[in-house]
Amino acid sequence: MKDTALSHIHKQLGAKMVPFAGYNMPVSYEGVTIEHLTVRDNLGVFDVSHMGEFLITGPKSLDLIQKVTSNDAAKLIDGQAQYSCFPNDQGGIVDDLIVYRLNEEKWILVVNASNIEKDWNWIESHNTMGAEMKNLSEDYSLLAIQGPKAVEAMQSLTSVDLNNIKFYTFRVADFAGIEHVIISATGYTGSGGFEIYCKNSEVEQVWNKVMEAGNDFGIKPIGLAARDTLRLEMGYCLYGNDIDDTTSPIEAGLGWITKFTKDFINSEYLLKEKERGSSRRLVGFELLERGIPRKGYDILDANGNSIGVVTSGTMAPSLEKGIGMGYVSSDQKGVGNQIFIAIRKNLVPATIVKLPFYKG
Repeated sequence: MKDTALSHIHKQLGAKMVPFAGYNMPVSYEGVTIEHLTVRDNLGVFDVSHMGEFLITGPKSLDLIQKVTSNDAAKLIDGQAQYSCFPNDQGGIVDDLIVYRLNEEKWILVVNASNIEKDWNWIESHNTMGAEMKNLSEDYSLLAIQGPKAVEAMQSLTSVDLNNIKFYTFRVADFAGIEHVIISATGYTGSGGFEIYCKNSEVEQVWNKVMEAGNDFGIKPIGLAARDTLRLEMGYCLYGNDIDDTTSPIEAGLGWITKFTKDFINSEYLLKEKERGSSRRLVGFELLERGIPRKGYDILDANGNSIGVVTSGTMAPSLEKGIGMGYVSSDQKGVGNQIFIAIRKNLVPATIVKLPFYKG
């Protein structure tokens, strides 16, 4: 198991460490509910340095990105970011990612930790146009500073106006005494804030100054367990749960990042699927009685027929009820439709709802 540059600090803080995507990662410090509500109400900081970063450069960089990703990166201008996915050639998804445009010949792709090698090999195998690729994953750290107090608490650490960094934009600027840091408003919690990309050798200084600056705003370190409950309350997909090599972006509700204004890997197949409709769809649901839905639980209709399976579920700390996402047959996907979740021997009633669960 690899350590991040901050693993020793997490251990000093009493974090419960678990193996995740080849790294020792902090899953919790004080407890999931406390950490979750800290981010919703105040301010929390996550070490997500296990994520992967690929630098794509040169005159053919955009051509490569357009070929391997589903969204239209040509629409980006310098300082903008975009959520996207890598479609595979079987109708599924290699991974989801964020594309950052530094300039027209310099891009960063941020991918999931568990898929770094897979994604790199996939992109490289389709790099027939000669774009330059560099894997920065081992050299860079990533902190997610999340919560409604992020702007106010962190403003003293940078010369740029954090209010001007809107959702899915970023700046390369000074931060916490370090030059040329990426400050990005691309968090995955739904509570605002920033993600900070810096070198491994710089991240301990950044962490310490972030904790110091956030001290008067109730900042706390947050583990991966609360990151999962926060993203689920927003209805954000988690690779390996809600999307994978067998799920198409269309059935996963990711048609909005699947742009048929350009050609990309398997675009013809996905366009046909969009036109004819998918046989199943990813939906969000709330339990009507006590219970916690978990990945792999069966979803049934009123007659007891199996119509799908839960892909993510939890007791939502902000809502104090069981919520989940799962795939159901398309004729059952309507908002307001009542379904049942098989939790052990009980069939617990639930209602399909419009995402996100948490409205802020």
